[in-house]
Amino acid sequence: MEYGAESIKILDGLEAVRKVPSMYIGNTGVEGLHHLVYELVDNSVDEALEGFCNRITITIHRDNSITCEDNGRGIPVEIHNEENIPALEVVLTKLHAGGKFNKDAYKYSAGLHGVGLSVVNALSEYLEVEVRRDGKVFFQRYEGGNKATELEVIGDTDRTGTAIRFKPDKTLFETTEFSYDIITHRMREISFLNNGIHIVLIDEKRGRRQDLKYEGGIKAFVKYLNANKSVLFSEPVYISSARPPLDFIEVAIQYNDGYNENIYSFVNNVNTQEGGTHVAGFRSALTRSINNFIQANVAQKNKESVSGDDIKEGLVAVINIKLQNPQFEG
Repeated sequence: MEYGAESIKILDGLEAVRKVPSMYIGNTGVEGLHHLVYELVDNSVDEALEGFCNRITITIHRDNSITCEDNGRGIPVEIHNEENIPALEVVLTKLHAGGKFNKDAYKYSAGLHGVGLSVVNALSEYLEVEVRRDGKVFFQRYEGGNKATELEVIGDTDRTGTAIRFKPDKTLFETTEFSYDIITHRMREISFLNNGIHIVLIDEKRGRRQDLKYEGGIKAFVKYLNANKSVLFSEPVYISSARPPLDFIEVAIQYNDGYNENIYSFVNNVNTQEGGTHVAGFRSALTRSINNFIQANVAQKNKESVSGDDIKEGLVAVINIKLQNPQFEG
């Protein structure tokens, strides 16, 4: 078998995504499938973080397609200066295109991979997008990542927002069956982390619905995690700090009478379940603070101290960080 210059193949645009999906969504199993949903939701949450959206509706349809709809500003539809096509078409067909790269448009952005709408489009049997913007309703359809119709105006409206419906391509995924429970779990996290967002999850196949809107933020999150457990103090300890102009951190802590440690950490709504410097720093600071309190108020004579392992028992904590330029690994 010869290996020369002619052996080097160039995959243009979304063709590369369809050829090797795992490079963009991690895998083609259950986790990768649901990542497509989270990409859509992340875009809506970004609108919410900027104060332009307060309601997100996710619908699992009977044909196993899924719709994510928000009441944000709506994806821009005017002609893009460089590409000379509608901006909506740019974000659906060009990799690494979107408003997240312009900090004038978004201060924070979510999404671990940040692959965006173009990858969702590439991995879909079909994708339909409806944009409500500038008093008009715009519609376009894609099939297999390719444009099936031109962007067209289909009506008038006094509302704004974006609705995207897609059906994952069964030839690319190990399964295309969305899990109501998996999506509910993730949407509940997002609702706790972002005060004021109302998330509605509808399952048309089984006639189920969840309305997720939690007042109280991460304090309410910690209370939820400690539900049906005996807690050592009724209200979680809450601490927050900001580093102007944009970076922000908040922590909620509560102990129960169990032996397990449960720390949930998030950066820009991404669940950093493998930890990181923010989690290590939290553990160190908590241990140091408790020891300082003991030294100052309890152990005046024998100067006892506790270890990090002692502090872990029964600890439930949520760490929520907003960063303009986060660095993710994994």
